[in-house]
Amino acid sequence: MSFYPAALQELIEEFQEIDDKRERLEYLFELADEVNEFPTSQWSDVTRVRGCQSEAHVHIEVDQGLVHFQSGADAKMVQGMMGILTIALEGLAPAQALMIPPDFAEAMGLLNTLTPSRSNGFRNMFDKVMADIRLQVEG
Repeated sequence: MSFYPAALQELIEEFQEIDDKRERLEYLFELADEVNEFPTSQWSDVTRVRGCQSEAHVHIEVDQGLVHFQSGADAKMVQGMMGILTIALEGLAPAQALMIPPDFAEAMGLLNTLTPSRSNGFRNMFDKVMADIRLQVEG
């Protein structure tokens, strides 16, 4: 079993309690409110999540030893996925954030809720965020 930060573990358990796929999607849409807004004026090729059906952008900053995550997308569902990552990563030490395995999306039942292309987009977003955290730490 993987170790997840407390806020992410709680979110996984909340998702696991929802049996209905439609209710899970509704909850995902609600999580869009968790996003720390990344202004569209700052979107660029560097912040773009490649392989995502929607226009999606993420910005990672490590300040005073903690990860700060901003994001934005043109689709509410994608913003919901960003909300999950915000809950998972915001305020963690980079080393802690980098230990989060990508399998948490499967554990929460998210992958069988999303279409394959959306699942793939979420994985691309996760991979980009982790790569950006590494870049911030390693310079």
